[in-house]
Amino acid sequence: MRKTILSIVTAFALTATTLSAAETFASVNGEDVTSQDVAQLLRGQNVQFENLPKETKDKVISQLIEKKLLTQKAVKSGIEKEEKYKDALSKIKEDLALELWMQNEYAKVKATDAEEKSFYDKNKEKFKTPDTLEASHILVKTEKEANDIIAKLNIAKNKKGSFEELAKKFSIGPTKTKGGYLGKFQAKQMVPEFSKAALALKKGEYTKKPVKTQFGYHVIYLENKEVSQILPFDKVKANIAKMIVQEKYGKMIKEEVEKLKKDAKIIIK
Repeated sequence: MRKTILSIVTAFALTATTLSAAETFASVNGEDVTSQDVAQLLRGQNVQFENLPKETKDKVISQLIEKKLLTQKAVKSGIEKEEKYKDALSKIKEDLALELWMQNEYAKVKATDAEEKSFYDKNKEKFKTPDTLEASHILVKTEKEANDIIAKLNIAKNKKGSFEELAKKFSIGPTKTKGGYLGKFQAKQMVPEFSKAALALKKGEYTKKPVKTQFGYHVIYLENKEVSQILPFDKVKANIAKMIVQEKYGKMIKEEVEKLKKDAKIIIK
C-alpha cells in the first residue's frame, strides 16, 4: 500500500493540474465533446492536441463522437442497474476523490525564495552545463602516419581546408567522406583521451601530437567549444521551485499516510 501511495504521489507531482473550463469541440445528442475528453483519450501518448495536424484532430474528434454514441447506447440499455456497474462506479468515485484531494493538497504547497536560493547554492553542480565540442578528426592506424599528417598541416596555409583534404585522403574513420567532421557533441561522449586533447585546444587549433586511443591515432581539429558552466539562478529558479514543491508534497503525503495508519484499523488477509 505504501509503495502504491508513493507511486501515485510521484506520478501526480509530475502531472498535477487543476480542472479548468473545458473547450467544446462537438455535441452528440446534447452532450458535449470537450477538451477534457480529448485529454483523457490522448493521456499517456506524449502529444499535445493543439500541435496535431487538422486531419489528425478531426480523427480524434470523430473517435470521441463514436465513443459518445456507444456510451449513450450503453446507458439506454440499462447497464447502470447492474451490480458490476455500481461496483465499478464506486471505485471510480474513490479514485476521483483521491485525485481531487491530492490536487487540492498539492496546490497548497509552495517554495519560498529563500528555499529556492538555498537549494541552488547547495546543489550548483546539478545545474552545470556539459563541456560541448565541435570538432573534426583524422584517424589512422600508426603514430607515424599521424605525425606525417601533422607535419603537412604545419606547413599548410589554409589549416582547415588542408585538414579536410587530408581527412578525406588518409582517415580510416567513418567521417572520412565529410572531411573528418564529427559535428557537435558532449565531451563525455568521447573516450577520455580524445576529449582531454580536444578540450585543451583553442578554436581553429589542431593537436600537434598524435592522440592515441583504443581506435588508433587521431589528429584533432577544433571547430568550436563551449566550456562547462553553472547556469545562473534566474535560469533554473522555476525548475528548482518544482523540485522543492514535489519533495515537500511527497514528504507531506508520506507523513499523512503514517498518521492515518496509526488511527486506522487495518486487517491484512
